[in-house]
Amino acid sequence: MEQLLSLIPVFPLVGFLINGLGFRKIPKGVAGLIGVAASGLSFLVAIWLLIQYLQGGQQLISVSLWEWITGPSWKIDFSFAADQLTFCMLMVVTGVGFLIHIFSFGYMHEDEGFGKFFAFLNLFLFSMLVLVLGANLLMTFIGWEGVGLCSFLLIGFWNKNEAYNEAAKKAFVMNRIGDLGFLLGIFLILFRFSTVQYTEIVTALSSVQALNDPYLVWAGICFFIGAMGKSAQLPLFTWLPDAMAGPTPVSALIHAATMVTSGIYLVIRMNALYSSIPMVQEFILWIGLATAIIGALVGTSQNDIKKVLAYSTVSQLGFMFVALGVGAYTAALFHVITHAFFKALLFLGAGSVIHGLHEEQDIRKMGGLKKLLPLTYGVFLVANLAIAGVPPFSGFFSKDEILAHTFAGNKIAWVLLTITAGITAFYMFRLFFLVFFNEYRGNLAKEKIHDAPFSMAMPLVVLAILSIAGGFIGLPEVFHMPHILHEFLKPVLMPTEKLASLHPELHHAISHSDEWLVMGVSVVVSLIGIGVAYSMYLSKKMVPDFEPATNPLIKLTNGKFFFDEIYNVIIVKPLTLIANIFSVLVDLLMINLFVEGLGIFTRFAGSSLKSTQAGRVSGYAFLMVCSILLFALLFIFKTI
Repeated sequence: MEQLLSLIPVFPLVGFLINGLGFRKIPKGVAGLIGVAASGLSFLVAIWLLIQYLQGGQQLISVSLWEWITGPSWKIDFSFAADQLTFCMLMVVTGVGFLIHIFSFGYMHEDEGFGKFFAFLNLFLFSMLVLVLGANLLMTFIGWEGVGLCSFLLIGFWNKNEAYNEAAKKAFVMNRIGDLGFLLGIFLILFRFSTVQYTEIVTALSSVQALNDPYLVWAGICFFIGAMGKSAQLPLFTWLPDAMAGPTPVSALIHAATMVTSGIYLVIRMNALYSSIPMVQEFILWIGLATAIIGALVGTSQNDIKKVLAYSTVSQLGFMFVALGVGAYTAALFHVITHAFFKALLFLGAGSVIHGLHEEQDIRKMGGLKKLLPLTYGVFLVANLAIAGVPPFSGFFSKDEILAHTFAGNKIAWVLLTITAGITAFYMFRLFFLVFFNEYRGNLAKEKIHDAPFSMAMPLVVLAILSIAGGFIGLPEVFHMPHILHEFLKPVLMPTEKLASLHPELHHAISHSDEWLVMGVSVVVSLIGIGVAYSMYLSKKMVPDFEPATNPLIKLTNGKFFFDEIYNVIIVKPLTLIANIFSVLVDLLMINLFVEGLGIFTRFAGSSLKSTQAGRVSGYAFLMVCSILLFALLFIFKTI
């Protein structure tokens, strides 16, 4: 079993090497099959290992491939490990990743870079698998950096478009800011506990009695900075909407099941650390809440179908971090799983719309697609109901659990998050009504519009089923049914429960009556959001104006709260100015002047001395004799 664990990431790595080295020569069909097969084999091995894991008593599976780094009192192995949390992530990453690979086969078939695209997809999957399978922080960091590199390659895949290249660079740079925080956190943990092995860190933390140890506080802050970059939290979130520059399957891969959930995974993996530093948890709560609100508000005014979904991802990630901030780690992971289902479905559904409309992405130029794209309409409706939190769709159960825990921990945060849930329902159904209802507003002839082919339709149907049924792994306690996910994760979250017994003042419970109240309020608010969207965009048939907005609030949301402009003023321009100053002082005046001056001196010396080279042997012999006599005289004077 241990050896099979290391085999899971090997398949996509092999797929990358084959397609990456031979993408110019391998036929498209073969390249696609290699890419799909690589992801599918990883998924199958992960399923088989999960079955064996459940039958074997859920004992930690670990394999050390070699001893990597050795220090005075510590060592780091190149090793993989799998526990309950790992298997949850494995199922999401390999399962949803496999479906996205299948969808890509049909979506990208006409692209000239087909083989290269699948090579990058496989490399992305390999990196994500290393991230979740890593047995220590440094292994996770390797996968973390690999995912960042692949996001750069995939976002900028259509590199002939300069705007797409800029989006790729923006994602790469902003993620490097977060990555520095992650790296500093690793050093702090290594300094504090002389280990980066997850199991050993948990053991070490269990012996720490005092809350808010300064090393742990700063380590927690640094890890969260890393999570802010990868999981697009305020203020490091502006790269994510721009990542829409990549092909739609890339958007689904990055936004749904893999890259953006890395930060959530890291915080849950380090739950024992965060449970011992409540002040950092509080910080996570408010950052997550601010991100959820801003993402939702900006989503209300976007007219690009992929941009709407991008800001919904930003907002939903905020929901997950709110859950982490109140210590509801199971709820956060639950929403990661359900979000992977319905958000992958939304992006792939959007891809089907774009594919059917020959690359049109402006929702103002759509409408009336219900009859033209019936399959896409059906699955999109399912995904919309899930993200809006309408029962019994999957998003309802995970969102309700987050709201319930937030209600118990912080009433103000609960009110704001509930309102945000209503805004989410509004802008998602705004998108739905504008795309599928009323008259068709596009320029493409209706007879040229076509629904998804089989290779694209199959993943859509599977994800729709998961978006309906996926929530039943986490039924609320008030239903008197087992919370399958919570029971499964208990061993991983035991440190949190131990800490709760030691410090009950930091942890909160919710009564059944309060949970029914929270559930009822969230459903009503979501239905109100849907109702407002229905009134505006279906009954009144409103269509967003193509002219620039004059309303201050709409201008604010259209401008994405002007975060990019603010960054440009307070960060980009000052750093550019400093760089220009150093360019003049250091590069031109010091380095160039020194190097060029040395060259001028050398040329002058050469020109001056070349007159002494007459080519006569007698002259050279005379100079040698004079030199010998001079050295002899100096030696004599020194010895006297």
